[in-house]
Amino acid sequence: MKRTANAVWSGSLKDGEGAISTQSKVLNESEYSFHSRFGDGKSTNPDELLAAAHAGCFAMALSNILGEAGYTPDTLNVTATVSMDTDKLELTESHLKLKAKIPNIDTDKFMECANAAKDNCPVSKALSFKITMDAELQ
Repeated sequence: MKRTANAVWSGSLKDGEGAISTQSKVLNESEYSFHSRFGDGKSTNPDELLAAAHAGCFAMALSNILGEAGYTPDTLNVTATVSMDTDKLELTESHLKLKAKIPNIDTDKFMECANAAKDNCPVSKALSFKITMDAELQ
């Protein structure tokens, strides 16, 4: 299975602008810019998109792991925060914050499943930087 996305950039790094589109057209010429990546611009940016991909992938992987263990989550609310060292222009970490409602699961089993998802979701496996997590069972 393959998925594609396209990015077009015009102009200099700081004054230019770009557009990102995905195969599904969920993103269709969505704007991105230097200001949205390094400032308070109102368009998207690669780091935000990576965070969205990590959060979504982790939630799906955890749902699968829980299902295999006999649990069905009511909700898995995941926020991924991708950090960049702007001096080195290097992504350094993705931090997952999970708030979960899962009937009839104990804390130890919950943490076992959450850690397995953190370590094994396809996006986590593709990332070469540190991945951390805070997980809360509600």
